[in-house]
Amino acid sequence: MTEEIITKKDIRKLKLEELKAFFVAHGEKPFRAQQVYEWLWQKSAKSFDQMTNVSVATREMLKTHFSINHIHVDQMQRSEDGTIKNAVKLHDGMIVESVLIPTEKRITACVSSQVGCSLACKFCATARLKRQRNLNPDEIYDQVVAIKEQSESLFGRPLTNIVFMGMGEPLLNYANVVTAIEKITSPKGLNMAAKRITVSTVGIAKMIMKMADDEVKFNLAVSLHSALDGVRSSIMPINDTNPLSELADALRYWYQKRKKKVTYEYVVWKGINDTKKDAEALLTFCKIIPCKVNLIEYNPIDDGEFQQASDDKLRMYQELLEGHGITTRIRKSRGKDIAAACGQLANKTVV
Repeated sequence: MTEEIITKKDIRKLKLEELKAFFVAHGEKPFRAQQVYEWLWQKSAKSFDQMTNVSVATREMLKTHFSINHIHVDQMQRSEDGTIKNAVKLHDGMIVESVLIPTEKRITACVSSQVGCSLACKFCATARLKRQRNLNPDEIYDQVVAIKEQSESLFGRPLTNIVFMGMGEPLLNYANVVTAIEKITSPKGLNMAAKRITVSTVGIAKMIMKMADDEVKFNLAVSLHSALDGVRSSIMPINDTNPLSELADALRYWYQKRKKKVTYEYVVWKGINDTKKDAEALLTFCKIIPCKVNLIEYNPIDDGEFQQASDDKLRMYQELLEGHGITTRIRKSRGKDIAAACGQLANKTVV
């Protein structure tokens, strides 16, 4: 079975025009392509047998030539706060994790973009995994579909938001991430609003500028965690090649082109970035372009090197920022008991 899947082309790699050409070449009417395309992207069919308005003979022909390399939720864990973590098995047996985060007003899908990560942020469990490959657009799309189905079946509510804050760095898989978002937002796909989607990056300057040039409609978040180069480089090696000055230039370019606020994600750690100097540096950085700040509760990853700063340090940050008109929220993490919170995704569910 595995060999059969690998040797056949995944039908979802075909564009609609390519699918039409295939049907014409095999003596079928081109409108069949539209039917199949709708099954693949609007109805999220997992097999050709689900395509009930397509003849059995046509379905068998499709099976002969193509596969649908759909993901499989291999394991699902539920937190005491309602959060759900999925261990998602890909067609080649690799695993990524995605998370459903329910709150009173919204249900958010947190999805992965890579198997592992190459950026080595010291506070992140995913960074300890070797990056093995990028996810394909359909694999990203399928994570969203799986969480959408869980949201509807388990909570009786629609999926409202998507964040690319799972495993991997989205901007190092930019083309596939953008293609997946196009499918998710298309009326011929899931028809979700781009303003409900946020892509989070560690701050790869040239790719932020490319996003601006491409006039993307989704939101941008930056995992900042320090506005002092020395501190940031000590915890995020990417800062050595993408220092804060370059990140600042890219963000100015982003705002000049898109006129959209950026969200800074910021964890305050004891003894690392919990001083007034750190907070004042963040305030200065926040003046570059319109922004908001999420002060995020830290989620330990076992070794104790990083520890959550005290509540009074968080309040110090919040009061300083809000005193200068910067919208600032302290975000409590969800799903910590099942290692589903920010920075904790590390395939611990896999034996």
